[in-house]
Amino acid sequence: MNRNLFDYLVITLKGFAMGAADVVPGVSGGTIAFISGIYEELIMSINNVNLDLFKTLQKEGIKAAWTQLNGNFLLALILGIGTSILSLASIIKELLKTEFVLLWAFFFGLVIASILFVGKQIEKWDWKAILGFTIAAIVAYFITTLPIGKEEEIPSWYYLIAGALAICAMILPGISGAFILLLLGAYDPVLTAVKNRDIQVIAIFAIGAIIGLLSFSKILKWLFNNYKNLTLAILTGFILGSLNKIWPWKEIIGTRPNSHGEQVNVYGKSILPSTFESFNNLDAQTTYAIVLMVVGFLTIFMMEKFASKKNKKHTS
Repeated sequence: MNRNLFDYLVITLKGFAMGAADVVPGVSGGTIAFISGIYEELIMSINNVNLDLFKTLQKEGIKAAWTQLNGNFLLALILGIGTSILSLASIIKELLKTEFVLLWAFFFGLVIASILFVGKQIEKWDWKAILGFTIAAIVAYFITTLPIGKEEEIPSWYYLIAGALAICAMILPGISGAFILLLLGAYDPVLTAVKNRDIQVIAIFAIGAIIGLLSFSKILKWLFNNYKNLTLAILTGFILGSLNKIWPWKEIIGTRPNSHGEQVNVYGKSILPSTFESFNNLDAQTTYAIVLMVVGFLTIFMMEKFASKKNKKHTS
């Protein structure tokens, strides 16, 4: 695919959006990749990292290997993801403490629109698609109800495992890599390592992520090549089931110490806004939350419209 500098800038911006989503527990960067029209290319490009790539490098040189890898695409995307995580990690961490209702409201609207976007790509709703959709939704919902792991002193090898598991979720639409880290008790330690530029922890986590990414992407590629309709139905179910995690209004059931000894809220089941605060009076936060839901919802349609125009341009 022939791309110019502006095309790669757009890919970098999509990567930036993926990175921002991956930092928020409950939102998957894979969802952003899917709705922005780069998901299948991302999976295919990751799968290009294999023995054939190294043979090409040995026989034909760096340029041929870089082309086979789809290196420009991956570089632009990784640049966006990395920049986003490094620049937004501390900001989003603080917003999750102080403005979690507003933050989750935006992403809730975004994910609702994502369900419609991904779902409409399912060509046939046969019994297999319906069954896959239903099971995936139930599994994703169950994952959102699991208790959060305790954040204690974490050994180095644990970051390796956490990285491998989290990256699988990050490229799977509907399953949040950040939430997987929460379940493992590694979310705050990893964000703190990024914020403090702890190279050792970041490197170990990254190695685990690379191992998980290369392994899991092969499964996804095979599924898209052989069972695309069923795979789309399952992904839609995952996204639907994950909504429980990012419902903005949740019951606060207590506090717990994080890895730094700071007390943070522990959230329980999802509740109605009227239970959380005075919805009838439409106080400022509730109003802003509803507005941000709408903004998140409309953001997806703008991204879809832009992606459609770009696809038509490349195919014409």
